[in-house]
Order: sequence, then structure tokens, then C-alpha cells
Amino acid sequence: MEADSEQLNRRAGAFKAYLLTPSTRSNRNLYDHLTQLLTKMMDERPLDTVDVMEDMSLEVKRASLEDMQSTLRDLPQTTTAELLAEQQLLLFSQPEDADQDDELGESPLPNVSETGFYLEQAGVSLGREEMHRIFLALQKLVESQALLRCRLWGKILGIESNYIVAEVEHRDGKEEEEQSTDEPAEEEEREAETEENEIDPLPRSTYSPPPVVPMEAPGTGANKFSYYVCKEPGLPWVKLPHVTPAQITMARLIRKFFKGRLDTPLACYPPFPGDEANYLRAQIARISAGTHVSPHGYYHLREEEGDEEEEAPQDSYEVNPDFESLPAAEMAESLSNWVHHVPHILQQGRCTWVNLAVKPGDDSNEEGEADEKEEDPDEPEPETGPPLLTSLSQDAEMFNVPPWSLRLSSTLTPQHAITVLRSNLWPGAFAYTCGKKFENFYVGWGLKHAGEGFNPAVPPPPQTEYPDGPEIAEALDPTPEEEQELREALEEQQAAQEEMEESDEEEDEDDD
Repeated sequence: MEADSEQLNRRAGAFKAYLLTPSTRSNRNLYDHLTQLLTKMMDERPLDTVDVMEDMSLEVKRASLEDMQSTLRDLPQTTTAELLAEQQLLLFSQPEDADQDDELGESPLPNVSETGFYLEQAGVSLGREEMHRIFLALQKLVESQALLRCRLWGKILGIESNYIVAEVEHRDGKEEEEQSTDEPAEEEEREAETEENEIDPLPRSTYSPPPVVPMEAPGTGANKFSYYVCKEPGLPWVKLPHVTPAQITMARLIRKFFKGRLDTPLACYPPFPGDEANYLRAQIARISAGTHVSPHGYYHLREEEGDEEEEAPQDSYEVNPDFESLPAAEMAESLSNWVHHVPHILQQGRCTWVNLAVKPGDDSNEEGEADEKEEDPDEPEPETGPPLLTSLSQDAEMFNVPPWSLRLSSTLTPQHAITVLRSNLWPGAFAYTCGKKFENFYVGWGLKHAGEGFNPAVPPPPQTEYPDGPEIAEALDPTPEEEQELREALEEQQAAQEEMEESDEEEDEDDD
């Protein structure tokens, strides 16, 4: 009996240890769960305990797990789209003290929605929703700045983010002039300090760097307009700096995609004098000079009144009040109906050529040295470009590609179509005209067409192998039987030859 009781105690201990084994999921054991379940049954004493036992077990398990869970939930993180939506929500809000009389007057901002309607027909629109948000963003820009004119220039794509570009013209005296550093004065002060500090100065190089081409004044040439950019409608507008001739010259030698950050330095060769903001401004100037066109006769050169015969600036044009538009079908027939209304940028990086051999402010002995300068062979020749309002039919081809493509927006309903002009040298530049309305628009990567990519030369066909034939083919080794037959045939042939020689010798002896 004692042995049986010990065995029962041992088995009961093993069973209890098994029931006390914790679960790998909830870290609870069956023994505690059954204890809580039986306690709940004895407390509540439900009817049909066998039928409701599973539900009560689930309630006990759920109650134990609720103690382990926290009732506080983590706040969801605000996404970038939500933050942008909050910024764009301000575009649709109107201040209570807004004067409606001013809104009904003439605005420096054209109807961007109408422009988007025509661009949609041309197949280059950004979408109605985005165009409307851009319209409201441009309106906020006009309200915050003293602008004489403002229009949507286009959209330049980037790797991380894009740039929405607005072309503006400030009122007289309202634009802040950029302060230029006086580099020659700083160099002279530095040289004076080195001369004072050095007792025995080192020999200096006689090399003098070429003179720096001066930047065109704001409101003239490549800096006629100012440009503001923003990444998305609703985000703050950032004004781009004015462009310098050195930046335009270097921009022609490099090809870089935009990242979407204005303060990004450019890693390229030759080195670019500035960051992405300067490179963006240089590309905008190049695209505007090459692709901004208008119908022939819409602008005419401004006549300068005065007794003095002075050359009129290249950008002195105005709207022709007597302009009569051509039908869309005729505008799409020839490039002669379109002209450039933005001055051409010379190789010097300016729209107007400047003589670097003459130092500014050096007016002494001008009359006495006039004849000597004319005869000086080292005097640089003035660089000239095509005149303003030059026809597009005179544009040269590049890489065997025509510079422009003309078409109607619809061939099914040509009576209601508009004329669409596309640049092949600057992919993404478009222009349209409908009656007396026209507009230039750009949406692209900001890079010029560079021709076809490099294709390595096709290797020559492989040389033919040696000709195969029985005369050069390797013979198979003979079998032992064939060797024996060949050996016997050679022996017979040798024996016959010996017999013939012996017979010949006998005949010779008989003759003797």
C-alpha cells in the first residue's frame, strides 16, 4: 500500500509540474487558468455549466490579458502629405478684411486657369487641381511682393523634389539690389599686408587672370526678370539670385540633374561658380532665351524719341496694338509666323557685348587714342547675335534635328484647335497660340538636347576558320589487319622491283 501511495504522489507531482509549464506565447500556465475558471464557476454557478464552460474560459483568458495591455494608444505620426495639405489649406483661406474692389481691378497675375485650359489641349498641362493650387500660390506671391507683372514660367523636375518657377517683374525701385563684393580692393589690401610683413618678398608670378565679365544690371538682358521658385504650392517662395556671365558660360559645359535643394553644391567639372540655385537660374535664362517665342507681329520694336542717335536696347519692344492674328491652320504651316522676343545670349554670357580691353571709368585721352585703338590688331571684335524678333525659320539645326515642331492640337476639329509649338533642342518647352492669346511654358528636366547617346562601334565579323577538306583532314589510324595487308603489299612490290633489276643485269651481260 505504501508503494502504491508513493507512486500516486509521484504521478500527481508530475501532472502538476506539467500543468504549471508556462506558455511560450502568453507566459501563463494551465494550472492557474483552471484554478481561475473553477473559482469563477463556483462564484457564478451558471446553468448548464458544461455548455458555457468554453465561453467562461475565454472570458477568464481575456480578462487576464487585458491587465497586460495598455489602454493608451500611440498617436499616429503626421505624414508629409498631411503637413503639405495643412500648408495648402491656407491658400483657400481669405482674410476677412480683404478689399473686394482691389480684386476686381487689374491684376499683375494673368488668368492661370485659362492658361491651364489651353495647355491641357496642347497635352502639357499639370492637371486642373495642381494648376488651381499654383494659381492661388502665385496670388499669395503677388500680395506679398510689389510686383508689376507675374506669370507661371513652368516647372523644372528634380530627383528629390521639383521647382515651380514664377517669372516676375518688380515695380521701379522696389527690387532689392544685390550687393557685390569689391574683390580687387580686398586683393590690394591683402597684397599690402604681405608686403609689410615680409622683409624679403618672394618672386611673384607675372600671370594675370583674364578680366571678369561684368554682370548685367537687374532689369536688363538676362536679368530683365526676377524668378521665384517653390517646391509645392503653399510652401514659401524663394527668390533666385541674378545670373552672372560666368555661370551661364559654365552651365553650357556641364549637364546636371537638379536634386531639389537650392543650397546643394554642384560636384562637376569644370567647377561651377555657385550652388544649385545659381545653376537653376542659369538654366532658366538659357531656356528663356532659346524658347520664348510669340506670333509674328504681336510685338514691335519700340521707337526711341530723341535727337541723339543712340542704339536702342535689345529688349526694347512693346505690344503692337494693330496686331491681327492668323488662323490656327496658317500658324501651324510655317515657322515664319513665329519670332523670338527674348534677346539672344552671346558666347560672352551676356545679351549685350562688353569690351573687356577697356577698363570702366577710364575716359582719359579718348579723343587722342581713338585712331590708335581702331588700328590696334589686338582689339577684340564685338560679338553680335541675331536681332530681336528674328523668325524661327532662321534657327539652325543641331545633331540633324529640326529645332521646332509645329502641329494643331486636334486634327478632328481643326476649326476649334489651337496651334502648338514644341522645341526639339530644349525638350519640355512649348508655346501655343489661340487668336490673340499665346503663352510659353516649360516642364522638363532643364537640360538641352545633347544628341544621341554614345554607341560603341560594331566589332568586325569574325574571321573564317581554315578550309576543311580531305587534303588537310587528319587520317584515322589503320587497324592491325590493314597494316598487315599494307606490309605484304610493300614486300611484294619490293620483291617485284628486285626481280626486274636482276633481269636487267642479265640482259646487259648477254649484250656484252
